[in-house]
Amino acid sequence: MKVSVLAENTSCSPSFGCEHGLSLHIEINGHRILFDMGQTTLFADHAEKLGVDLSRVDHAVLSHGHYDHGGGLRRFLQLNDHAPVYLSRFAFEPHYNGEGKYIGLDTDLMKSDRFVFIGEEYEITEGIALYSCNDRKKVQRIDCAGLSAERDGRRIPEDFRHEQYLLISENKKRILVSGCSHKGIVNIMNWFHPDVLIGGFHLMKMPMGNPLADLARELDAFDTAYYTCHCTGAGQYAYMKPYMKNLHYLSAGQTIVI
Repeated sequence: MKVSVLAENTSCSPSFGCEHGLSLHIEINGHRILFDMGQTTLFADHAEKLGVDLSRVDHAVLSHGHYDHGGGLRRFLQLNDHAPVYLSRFAFEPHYNGEGKYIGLDTDLMKSDRFVFIGEEYEITEGIALYSCNDRKKVQRIDCAGLSAERDGRRIPEDFRHEQYLLISENKKRILVSGCSHKGIVNIMNWFHPDVLIGGFHLMKMPMGNPLADLARELDAFDTAYYTCHCTGAGQYAYMKPYMKNLHYLSAGQTIVI
């Protein structure tokens, strides 16, 4: 399995740009998957630099309905004329940050016939599936961090029901890809127990200190290799790394083989 980082908050070299967002290109068993499209069209520029032909993507996945993961959606639909885009049936609900700014998707795209709206589970193909986990028990309280969603004309605290996770099974390994882990990274680990986890932990506002150290120890207790990025936070990553034996960071322009 080959993963190329097309967009992320940091870059691996000055020849690549960066933005608050995430986009990954995944090659697995003859399938080409685009996981998220970043905040802008930067993911497409980086794809060209990395030799990734977005017109040949077979499947696209939108992890959740926030602008920093779906901002490049229109550009992808222009570059690729056939790949279905799998997203939660709740992805186009209006979403807002703590200051009331709209952080959702471009609603002009809602009627695209390329979208496959997902419920709780969906098998893309053998060994590649999506899960929302809205009905699963939580051991970690979800912190909405001031974010809200609009339903029936009123604002409510976010429950992130629009977030989904990509699970890939290959050579007896379970590889989980998560955009932001808004539903709680500890919850997600308990739900899936993956051999490899790729994605953000959404810890960027968590202060350094014992709670973060305790969280790092809890994650380290799983027999999992972590490749984190985006909303984990660079400072939080650096703080957690001494507590975790298999924690790595992904930046734009980087390619890894798992």
